[in-house]
Amino acid sequence: MSNLKILVVEASKLVLDQVRRIYSGQPTGIFLAKSLGHAFEQFEEMTFDILIISGSALRRNIDHSIDLLETISNNCSITQIIILAEKKDLTAASSALRTGSCQYSRLPIDDKELKMLIDAAEHNRPEFGMNLLLKDDLKKISFHDMVGASGLMKEVFRQIRQAAMSDIPVLISGETGTGKDLVANAIHQISARQEHPFIPIHLGSLPSELVSSELFGHEKGAFTGAWKRHKGSFEKAKKGTVFLDEVGTIDQKNQVALLRVLETQSFNRIGGTVNIKTNVRVVAATNENLAVAVAKKKFREDLFYRLDVFSITIPPVRKRPGDISLLVDYYLRRFNDAYQKNIMGLSPQCISIMEAYEWPGNVREIKNIIHRAVVLCDEKVLLPKHLPKRLLEGSGNSHPVDIRVGDSIEEAEYKLIVETLNVAMNNKSRAAKMLGISRRALYNKLEKHNLML
Repeated sequence: MSNLKILVVEASKLVLDQVRRIYSGQPTGIFLAKSLGHAFEQFEEMTFDILIISGSALRRNIDHSIDLLETISNNCSITQIIILAEKKDLTAASSALRTGSCQYSRLPIDDKELKMLIDAAEHNRPEFGMNLLLKDDLKKISFHDMVGASGLMKEVFRQIRQAAMSDIPVLISGETGTGKDLVANAIHQISARQEHPFIPIHLGSLPSELVSSELFGHEKGAFTGAWKRHKGSFEKAKKGTVFLDEVGTIDQKNQVALLRVLETQSFNRIGGTVNIKTNVRVVAATNENLAVAVAKKKFREDLFYRLDVFSITIPPVRKRPGDISLLVDYYLRRFNDAYQKNIMGLSPQCISIMEAYEWPGNVREIKNIIHRAVVLCDEKVLLPKHLPKRLLEGSGNSHPVDIRVGDSIEEAEYKLIVETLNVAMNNKSRAAKMLGISRRALYNKLEKHNLML
């Protein structure tokens, strides 16, 4: 690999000078940190391929050093970690190795052996990975308050940009908590209507008799309790965007009224006689399959086709496992700032539990769980005790693996390892923990199945 970046953590410069000697004349960036605290700060500014830590650096404030090492390991899946320790530092090195993220060798070490160790670490680096400690990295994985680096979410972001280029109606589909409101708002914010109002209306929370009033407004005295004229969403959103959330919940009468507005671009307030012209963009959302509702005669076919001109489907969190750690980190940063805390990350057990959970409440559930955990946490990292009981009870659940009767043991093992590596974003240490085996045992199985890429 060209331009390899290596960070050496040690109080002296002995290992640093050795690494510089080994890579003399090669396009390699070699950096020094006097402590793991200093290293942490450097990870906030840059991503490193290899992190080499001396046992003496670990021995200083051992508990804090191990916390920092776990945080770096959990948030920087792209970085491979090597521990070099003298005999007197073996206790500190042993503690570091229990994080499951490191390779180890004794000091002193000759140049040839150290080069082999670094080459092996470089070979084991995941093809894809991120440094979530980077202060500016959030810009790369977020889009208008939505977070994701998976292919599925990148496709959603692309569709949002496409939809914003025109005024056609958009229908957003997705399970509860996937962020349909954020997609609608993003479409508005990057469209030509961004300077005008964005008016959301949650139709599912309104009694059917109030839907028309909220959509189209009413005149004073139109019904009992109508003490004054009320402007509806289509009037308030002049030249802007109306967001119809849970559009599938409205009854047939209101479906007809909504269809009329879409066809004629005009409406009457309840109790009014004046025909009011409207110039708005309509974005609708649903957590149900409207095509099925049409087939069951619960939703008008003509209204469905009026709304479903441009479709965006938001995937559930369980189908974008690589994004879970990104979402957790995003909300951890947000609530750290909100509560003026300095929680540096999650323990490996916490990460395993969260990655195994199915997330029926999707992004909203992750946000609420991290909010709760930050409020409860007084430690440097989030621990399983800070998570709700339902996550701990469901931690035995995992992402489905297609193993069928008739598959050989070797075939089943291969599928299980591939899926686990996918969930762990190719982080070998994390995958080994999820499988309940040692890192070395995982490498042996990777070699056995020709997965050592």
